[in-house]
Amino acid sequence: MKAIQHYLSLFLKGVGIGSADIIPGVSGGTVALITGIYEELLEAIQAFDMSAFRLLKKGQCKALWQHLHGTFLLPLLAGIGLSLATTAQLVTYLLVYYPIQTWSFVGGLLLLAACTVYQQIKQWHLRTLLVSLGGLVLAYSLTQTAPLHTPNTGWFIGLAGAIAVCAMLLPGISGSFMLLLLGKYSFMLHALKDFKLGILITFSLGGVVGLLSFSRLVAWLLRQHHDNTLALLAGFMLGSLNQVWPWKQHYGFLALSDGSLAATQNPFSLQLQTAYHQDPLVLQALLWMSLGILLVIGMKGKRVAKSPKPKPYWSRPV
Repeated sequence: MKAIQHYLSLFLKGVGIGSADIIPGVSGGTVALITGIYEELLEAIQAFDMSAFRLLKKGQCKALWQHLHGTFLLPLLAGIGLSLATTAQLVTYLLVYYPIQTWSFVGGLLLLAACTVYQQIKQWHLRTLLVSLGGLVLAYSLTQTAPLHTPNTGWFIGLAGAIAVCAMLLPGISGSFMLLLLGKYSFMLHALKDFKLGILITFSLGGVVGLLSFSRLVAWLLRQHHDNTLALLAGFMLGSLNQVWPWKQHYGFLALSDGSLAATQNPFSLQLQTAYHQDPLVLQALLWMSLGILLVIGMKGKRVAKSPKPKPYWSRPV
């Protein structure tokens, strides 16, 4: 019974990661971190190495399954895959017709997730504070960057996949938002909804290359500079809050059929009512923000404990 609960929990966390990766401004890595599986996820990704290739070559399937953390990855990837295949249309609908409520919910989730990361910092120093501030400034600057006009050729789709997946791995850096900056968010969203297999395969191959290489860099940073790395990630989260600000002048950029994006501004709620004649829905925004915060608290409280819990791999001797 406990095993079923464990696999179901991993599956639902995968659904959460996949859903987060679709929304610009939210990172699947954030969901992995606050649900307590970030460490094992990095370790599982790094298991795709030459040792795995040798086990595959020798036909040692059971040893390969254990080496690749199969019982961990299978339900997690199933949840991610199901979420990516089924929630793209839902996310589009919510962002177009319920933008204030949706962005408020995401903002509450992201805010408390940043606080969760700060709690994991063991010792605070001036350098830690400056690194966090630098992450905040960098993320905020990215949210102010205009999307690029880029080609739809195979090589660039693969490159976009590598960049986006690397961003997804980092809590606070949204892979979807990186696709926005690269001018490929709407393009890939339509490809996902219409199941354009060639585009999806090219994008996925680029993502696999980026994931396998970048995960090792993240692991090294966490092993050598644990507190500073977490401070940087938390700064990324706080800096990206501008991207999920509920009251934007223009809504519906996801609905544009040509893949272009409407410019966004973040006026205060009262300015929306006076200048743009829109109801700011402040009470609804606060309610949905609170629900986002409660969701993070719930995900933190329902982690499935492992017995015995291994020491974080980045703190082990090399």
